[in-house]
Amino acid sequence: MALTYRTAGESHGPALYALIEGLPAGLELVPDDLDLDLARRQLGYGRGGRMKIETDRGNVRSGLRHGRTIGSPLTIEIVNRDFANWEQDRMAIWATDAEVEPITLPRPGHADLAGMLKYGTDDLRPILERASARETAARVAAGGVAKALLRRYGMEIRSHVVTIGAVDAPTRDRLALEDFEGVDESPVRCLDADASAAMREAIKTAGQSHDTLGGIFEVWAFNPIPGLGSHVTGDSRLDSRIGAAFMGIQAIKGVEMGAGFELGRIPGSQAHDEIYWDEAAGYHRRTNRSGGLEGGMTHGEPLVVRAVMKPISTLSRPLASVDVATKEPKQAFKERSDICAVPAAAVVGEAALAFVLAQALLEKFGGDSIAQLDDAVDRYRTAIQQER
Repeated sequence: MALTYRTAGESHGPALYALIEGLPAGLELVPDDLDLDLARRQLGYGRGGRMKIETDRGNVRSGLRHGRTIGSPLTIEIVNRDFANWEQDRMAIWATDAEVEPITLPRPGHADLAGMLKYGTDDLRPILERASARETAARVAAGGVAKALLRRYGMEIRSHVVTIGAVDAPTRDRLALEDFEGVDESPVRCLDADASAAMREAIKTAGQSHDTLGGIFEVWAFNPIPGLGSHVTGDSRLDSRIGAAFMGIQAIKGVEMGAGFELGRIPGSQAHDEIYWDEAAGYHRRTNRSGGLEGGMTHGEPLVVRAVMKPISTLSRPLASVDVATKEPKQAFKERSDICAVPAAAVVGEAALAFVLAQALLEKFGGDSIAQLDDAVDRYRTAIQQER
């Protein structure tokens, strides 16, 4: 069975859920595999009041026994504490006598209007509840499981913020795993102290102006096993699958790998990563403009994925809109929201990359149990070592 996951739940509903199928039996998990990243997703300067209400924890409801997966679907529940404030009226599960006014003022940049047209509803509440980035908590939980699987084979995933608004951190082309130590101590998850301070000031200024900010983050996957993915078909190329996973995150509007769009501005003699060999390192590269991928496959260098997040579409000083009930011009709907969520989006990006890599790992090596997967990976690594 292929490794897949689905999420369920609404922003202000009782809970969010992640259902993961295709995990091999015997994978060891501990609560921190889920909860540490869920807590990291809630951090970041510029977050809104919702983060003061929730304390996200992953509650496993199926597929785990004595801390090990058993081969059946793994179900993770993340309770929405805020539901207690909504369950009597706006998010009541069953029919209610409470007076609930429909929301008819769609926000520019949000799913509101397109969703209302698609589903034929006169109330945008059902649209915004599922379109909300609150759903990413379930993705992060699924990504935590994928990270635990990858970590077993030496692969580690990290992220950092490189741009918020007009503030750019200095470019760093070659990063090591240890460079990311302490990144979560930055309020914007930036590796450069001066840029971090400037980003925080930009977010503060935007909030004072009733505005929001987007930005750019990078996700790095270290020590990938060479040969994950495939060149054979477009949808099996790892870069196409990574791109789809990142573009599926709310508010992400662009993705690039390695040098990305810069490769279109330089000649081929400068664009490609030359191949070297020596007794100690085997095949290796001295540059990584490809971002760890060639022909849709990993080649052993770190995977580097960069994504841009647009500014959040809920503004405290709303933009112009139209009341869908009367067709009169009005300001858009306003609800509690963040000023900037780029640091949190980077953690979601880690989960996205982790799950794609975990899928590719299981597709290549198979196995219904961790012991079978271990054997297959060991044999492959031995074969690669002999080729070196």
